[in-house]
Amino acid sequence: MSLLVLDEPTAVLTPREVDDLFAVLRDLASSGRGLVFISHKVNEVLELSDRITVLRAGRRVGELPRASATRDRLVEMMVGRQLAGEGRPAAAPAGAAVLEVKGLVVAGDRGDEAVKGLDLEVRAGEIVGIAGVSGNGQRELAETIAGTRRSTRGSVSVNGRELSGAHPARVRAIGLSYVPEERMRDGVVPDFSVAENLLLVDSGRPQFSRLGFLRGRTIRRHCQQLVDDFAVKTPSLDTPVRNLSGGNIQKLIMARELSGRPSVLLVAQPTRGIDVGAARYIHQRLVEQRDHGTAVLIISEDLDEVMSLSDRVLVMYEGRIIGAADARGASREAIGLLMAGVAAGAARA
Repeated sequence: MSLLVLDEPTAVLTPREVDDLFAVLRDLASSGRGLVFISHKVNEVLELSDRITVLRAGRRVGELPRASATRDRLVEMMVGRQLAGEGRPAAAPAGAAVLEVKGLVVAGDRGDEAVKGLDLEVRAGEIVGIAGVSGNGQRELAETIAGTRRSTRGSVSVNGRELSGAHPARVRAIGLSYVPEERMRDGVVPDFSVAENLLLVDSGRPQFSRLGFLRGRTIRRHCQQLVDDFAVKTPSLDTPVRNLSGGNIQKLIMARELSGRPSVLLVAQPTRGIDVGAARYIHQRLVEQRDHGTAVLIISEDLDEVMSLSDRVLVMYEGRIIGAADARGASREAIGLLMAGVAAGAARA
């Protein structure tokens, strides 16, 4: 082997496993092998690479030697403009518990227990992030909270109203909005237009229909307002969603879910597979929701994302929450150990 190509190789690794992988890759490079490392994680690219090539919209826009590359410069090349800085969000004031999960047990697709007696709560005006390596029950937890998967035991409630076993429409009516991790499978209908996808869950509301007929002009005004408010780049409201970029599809889903003014926002893998500019925009909107009093639960395999956004971090391992920490006081290394199942190091919240 003289050349090794790696495409997002760290997506499902803990921080310690990333360090181990990078040590192996450096040894390979030192022994004369060529490596092509493809990643949207700028910090990893800077840590590992000797030369960095930036692609945008399918084109090569530039190349930099590592010695002259900075994070800000790479991000600017990736999105085509400068971005405002994004620091850790300010501490949120304590609020009442809005989302409460107690003793939740959920079966996985193969019938085994994917979630095992899990407890958590999210308060108004708070972002709680769940960190964990893929396959530790996060998907099953999110689907159960959102009403698309039934639990075996336990309860889920929003503002004291029980949701266990409720239809997704009732879950949304009670005040929980959901951005799923598989946006093309669960978040949109790819062959439907932008307008149709924006109205997927709200077409029955009185403002959009009358005597069984959709109110076309009202609907288009509403959809255009969402497209403008969330900076969704689309040729028109009639464009099939499959023709949009991943980042714009994610912004469309966020626009639709936030249009219901939820008291709880559940977002799974909020920026997976999207460009830096769209990711930064979505992060800003999540923080804004927190500041408006929404209880926000983020489930992400990207530890940097979880720690930069969250007020509290929970770590999920083998279907359980095995650790909790204030995001401002926790170390990345301690959280990474918890993700690997080593229950030590993080101060409990």
